[in-house]
Amino acid sequence: MTQTIASRVRTMVLLFLVVAGALLAGAAPASAHAALTGSDPAQGAVVDTAPTQVSLTFSEPVAVGDDSVRVLDPKGERVDKGVPANPGGTTYGVRLVSGLPDGTYTVAYQVVSADSHPVAGAFTFSIGAPSETTVSVSAQGSDDGLVGWLYGFGRYVSYAGFVVLAGGAAFVLACWAPGARVRAVQRLVVSGWLALTAATLGLLMLRGSYTTSGKIGDVFDLELLGDVLQTKTGAALVSRLLLLAAAALFIAVLFGAYARTADGGAPDHAAEGDGGSDGEGDGGEPDKRDLTFGLALGGTVVAAGLAASWAMSEHASQGLQAGVAMPVDVVHLLAVAAWLGGLTALLVALYRAPVETPVGRDAVRRFSRLAFGSVVTLAVTGVYQSWRQLGSWSAFTDTRYGQLLLVKIALVAVMVAVAFLSRRWTQRLADARVSLASEEAARSEGAERAEEEKQPAGAAPAEASGTSAVSEAVEASKASDAERAEAGHDSVRAAQLARQRAATEAARQKRLRDADPNRFGLRRSVLAEAGVAVVLLAVTTVLTQTEPGRTEQDAKAATASSASASTTGQGSGAVSLTMPFDTGGANGKGVVSVDLDPAQAGDNALHVYVEGPDGTPVDVPEVKIALTLAAQDIGPLPVAPDHVTTGHWSASKVQIPMAGDWKVEVTVRTSDIDQVTVSKNAQIG
Repeated sequence: MTQTIASRVRTMVLLFLVVAGALLAGAAPASAHAALTGSDPAQGAVVDTAPTQVSLTFSEPVAVGDDSVRVLDPKGERVDKGVPANPGGTTYGVRLVSGLPDGTYTVAYQVVSADSHPVAGAFTFSIGAPSETTVSVSAQGSDDGLVGWLYGFGRYVSYAGFVVLAGGAAFVLACWAPGARVRAVQRLVVSGWLALTAATLGLLMLRGSYTTSGKIGDVFDLELLGDVLQTKTGAALVSRLLLLAAAALFIAVLFGAYARTADGGAPDHAAEGDGGSDGEGDGGEPDKRDLTFGLALGGTVVAAGLAASWAMSEHASQGLQAGVAMPVDVVHLLAVAAWLGGLTALLVALYRAPVETPVGRDAVRRFSRLAFGSVVTLAVTGVYQSWRQLGSWSAFTDTRYGQLLLVKIALVAVMVAVAFLSRRWTQRLADARVSLASEEAARSEGAERAEEEKQPAGAAPAEASGTSAVSEAVEASKASDAERAEAGHDSVRAAQLARQRAATEAARQKRLRDADPNRFGLRRSVLAEAGVAVVLLAVTTVLTQTEPGRTEQDAKAATASSASASTTGQGSGAVSLTMPFDTGGANGKGVVSVDLDPAQAGDNALHVYVEGPDGTPVDVPEVKIALTLAAQDIGPLPVAPDHVTTGHWSASKVQIPMAGDWKVEVTVRTSDIDQVTVSKNAQIG
């Protein structure tokens, strides 16, 4: 049997590695957590004439406000005007005042990415020649400082509250029905609900300041709160609050009607429905089963809805295969809650459950099966999420997101190892119970035989015993009356006696719980698991606020390409734009270059070059160009270049009607279904 289990485990591990390798080997990028990938003028560029606007290109759509993009002259005065405009795609531009003098200008931006995270930064460009500037733009964004810390703490509390709420309820319904009557378990689940509700309200209040000023005084700004309610994140938080109202009803039924049907003192086999030892008879069983099914169905729907409130507003909602990623994220969160929340409930039950309602081996075994299924689910969904957020093996070590993910994987491995020890303690607990039951049965049978041999008739001794019992009851009643009389005259003494009795009872229950070395070992291993789980949840919270490794690497590559492109063609009449692309399919990565000559109003020659990752020219099924001048609402003007040779397309007499900051969009199709559009701005004329 042990060899069979070991063989299955080895097979699953090998399957996991094969799937992981296949996914990561062919990984394609997916947008999430916006990053600045380009600008016009480019970072550090020196332009001959003052631009009419500054354009920023991000890796995904972002939300902008009045002060999202600020352009400061060498003296620190703002020279931008109007709200940043978005002519389309991921490029956002802000108009500049006319007559700008030569010198170095600072561009500071603070936007909110589509996955709800604020993104801030700054760079400089120069007109004519670089100059000394006294402008100092703080590197601290709105997500730093006290408000950022409070928001991060609120996210951790919300995750922890959801895990305890959903996982604790699942543990009661799926593993240990008598737990519905245990006060410690009830307090745990209710505490999870309270923590999640309080954290959600706090996040809703902090959100406005978190994405704008970062000032603690703006937390209670009702105007900012109104703006938050109109965003996707605000809608997700409000939906979570509504679902928590439904969760409150679920908790009331679970610890009310359901708890009354659960047998608090029966052994675990009664909870499995093997004999109707709950005292309700056959007529009560169908009602109990219906109530259990209803709670399980309703609880799953509410828990899935709560998990979706994260999936619909964070990383999973943006980028590649968002329609698949969001359900996968919901399943991932539910598996986390079932494992870590159930583990917490088991720990509380092992330490706080009364002696009359112990956690038996069957409950622990049922949770072990639930935890195993959750770990398998986490492995599958985690591989998919890693593929979306990393995109390559190198991102594991070269990016902060990948490094945090490695820490998370290591913590999960530690938890699985400790869980294996818990399974061994559970088996020893079961073996010890079987041995103890056999010894008790043997002793009971021997005592009965000795009694029969000693007292064949049995009537007289029974009567004597009954008489003795009555006498003892009378004496106990007299003692109790005397004690009550004394307590009535001295209330302080009565209170002291009550506290002593409570302390004595608590000590007795603790001695009974600690008497079994196997149960004590199980408690220690589960406590170790819970300790690792706390750290794991903290790492997961930080991970959800970290820029994905794939985005970080793409932003660096795009910035380098932009800097190279800005250098190319300086002092000549031509413009050369270089843009990396990735269609997401097989052989979908490469670089596309667009040359415009003489880059003036009127006729222009256009050349398009497509290269693979190794720099060699490659052919693709289709390349399309579109030119747009957003400032004058001109375009997009389509251009269909002709194929010249491998990796080279061209078009002559491309008419550009007027000078300005034109956006050049290139659509590259690498298969029947895989295509992508990349863009960059070029100054014409």
